[in-house]
Amino acid sequence: MNIELIDIPKIGNVLGNIGVIENGTMPFEMKRVYYLYDIPSSAKRGGHAHKSLVQVLIAISGSFDVLLNDDVSERKVTLNKPNVGLLINNNIWRELENFSSGAVCLVIASAVYDEEDYIRDYDDYLNHIKTIRTL
Repeated sequence: MNIELIDIPKIGNVLGNIGVIENGTMPFEMKRVYYLYDIPSSAKRGGHAHKSLVQVLIAISGSFDVLLNDDVSERKVTLNKPNVGLLINNNIWRELENFSSGAVCLVIASAVYDEEDYIRDYDDYLNHIKTIRTL
């Protein structure tokens, strides 16, 4: 599966650590940053794939699970450390669930928002994957 856990550079200090995200620390040029917060523990987020967008998800606070599917395999990754990011490349279905109280999910994206890049229906996703595999 085309995902990877990446270390977020940090500056250690006895008074607390500083996580550093700047140009050159991500495996792509950052174009958009947003975050999810105040998420009920029973909520499920995501439920889509991107045709070309690449993202890094970071649990800035608390924890949550990321369910990933590329039509060949499935994987669950628990994010719970603010110095570890999950790189999700394009054409991977993702769902986020099991949010702890106070969880904050930071998302760093390779492009600005474009609704045309989203695949929001799982059957459409499967058809898209089959199409790109035959090209």
